[in-house]
Amino acid sequence: MRKPGGWMQNPTDDRVLEILDTGLLLGPTAIAKNIDKHRVTVSDRLRELQRYGLVACPEEGYYQITEQGKRYLEGELDADELEGPTNGD
Repeated sequence: MRKPGGWMQNPTDDRVLEILDTGLLLGPTAIAKNIDKHRVTVSDRLRELQRYGLVACPEEGYYQITEQGKRYLEGELDADELEGPTNGD
């Protein structure tokens, strides 16, 4: 069972991670189209997921799930225990 953090917006964040768990590098527009959300919403969520280490941006405009993100999807990671951004971010 997944353990979302209080900072997460579900089911959107879970859907973003599930799409990225396909192994593809995807941009916000493609993700948004596949989960029926607005691109701006997906962009905002990707930035937040990146700040918490669940996704990475290896190339400008493209995202991939991290090992930590995979662990979250498998229920092995409690997202509330992730160290998030500091006040200066």
